[in-house]
Amino acid sequence: MMWHGVKIARNIRSGLENLLLHKLRSFLTMLGVVFGVGSVVAMLSVGEGAGREALEQIRKLGSNNIIVSSVKPAEDQSASMNRASAGMSMYGLTYEDQLRMAESLEHVERTAPVKLLRQDARLGEQTLEVRVVGTTPDWFELVSRDVLAGRVLLSMNQGAPAPAAVLTEFGARKLLATKHSIGEWIRIGGNCFQIVGIVKSEGGKAGELQMPDDEVDAYVPIAIARQYFGDVSTRSASGSRALERVELHQAIVQVDGIENVESTARAIERMLGQFHKKKDYSVSVPLALLRQAEASKRRSSIVLGSIAGISLLVGGIGIMNIMLASVTERTREIGIRRAIGAKRRQIIYQFLVETVVLSTTGGLIGLGIGALIPRLITHFSGMTTILTWKGILLPLLISMSIGILFGLYPAVHAAQVDPIIALRHE
Repeated sequence: MMWHGVKIARNIRSGLENLLLHKLRSFLTMLGVVFGVGSVVAMLSVGEGAGREALEQIRKLGSNNIIVSSVKPAEDQSASMNRASAGMSMYGLTYEDQLRMAESLEHVERTAPVKLLRQDARLGEQTLEVRVVGTTPDWFELVSRDVLAGRVLLSMNQGAPAPAAVLTEFGARKLLATKHSIGEWIRIGGNCFQIVGIVKSEGGKAGELQMPDDEVDAYVPIAIARQYFGDVSTRSASGSRALERVELHQAIVQVDGIENVESTARAIERMLGQFHKKKDYSVSVPLALLRQAEASKRRSSIVLGSIAGISLLVGGIGIMNIMLASVTERTREIGIRRAIGAKRRQIIYQFLVETVVLSTTGGLIGLGIGALIPRLITHFSGMTTILTWKGILLPLLISMSIGILFGLYPAVHAAQVDPIIALRHE
C-alpha cells in the first residue's frame, strides 16, 4: 500500500515537472477549466440565493396556512369605470364567511380576519399615509414577524377604551423620528391610538402570492377598525367616485397538519361557492406555492449549471488538444521509456496524471474565482447569493472527470506509439 502511495506521489510530481516545462502553455490550457468552474460555481450560487430567498418568504407565511382574499369581480370593475357618480359595490369576504371557516371545517385550528384600509397617520408635524390592518392577536401567531420593540396586539386590546396600534418598522421610523416609540399617541384617520409595539415587515410578493403585510402597516384591533372606519370606503378614479362595501379583505386560515392543507383549501372553495353568487374571492395555498418554487429552483439550478458546464466542455477540448500536441512533441521520450521496459499502461498512467493535475489545478483556481464572484455580486447589487457545498464539490468533481475523459484518448494514443519508430523521431 505504501509503495503504491509513493508511486502515485512520484507520478504527480513528474506530471507537475512536465507541465512546468511549458508554463505559459499549461496556464493557457487551464484557463478554460478555470473559467468553466468559476462560472458554474458563480451561477449556482446566484440561483441558490434567488431561490432560497423566494422559498424563505413563502415559508414565513406558514406551510399550514391558507390565505383567502377578497377580489373585485371583473364585471364590477368595468361597471365602476363607466359610472360617473357614486354607487355602492358590494363584494368579497364577510364576517359570516370567516366564522363558517373557523367553525364548520374539520381541520381548521384558527383563523385571523383582516380588514384593510388607507388612512393618514399624524404625530406632531409628521404625516404619513399608512395601511390600517384591522385584525386579531391570532394574526401575529399565524404570520410570524420579529417584534423589534414593545409587544403585539393582545386579546384585551380588542375592546379596550384606549385603542392600541402596532406599527411596522418603516412607518415607525417615519413617524417617530424624534420621539420615543412605545407609548406615543398618534392620530389615524382622526382617531387616537397608542403605540404598543413595532414589528419587522416582510412586505412584497412571494412568487405569485402577495405578502399579507406592507412597509407602512398599522395593526389595530378589528373591532376598533370596524367601529371607527366602518365597512364602506370611497374610491376615486378618473374623476369619478365609487362606494365599496367590503367587510373583510382577507382571512388567514391555519390547518392542523400539512397533509390536510390542500384538501381544506378545496373545502373552503366549495363552501364559499355556495354563499357567493360571484367569484369575488381567491384562495391561495403557500404550501402549493412552496412546492412550485422548489421545483422551479431545481429546474433553474439545472439550467444554469448546464449552461456553465458548456464552458467546462470547451476547457476539456482544450486539454485534449494540448495533450495530443504534447504526445507528438514527446514521441522520442515515449520511445526511450518503452525501449527500457516501460509498459503501455505506465505510459497511459503518466499522461493521465498530467491531464488530471492540469484540470484539478484549474478547478481549484476556478473555485477561488467562483467563490469571489458571488461576494462581489452581493456587495455591489445587494442580491442574495449562497455558496453551498454542492456548488463547490460538483464543479470540482466535474473538472477532474473532464481531465480523465479528455486525457484518456491522448494517453492511449501515446501508449500505442511504436518504440522503434519513436526512437527515430526527431
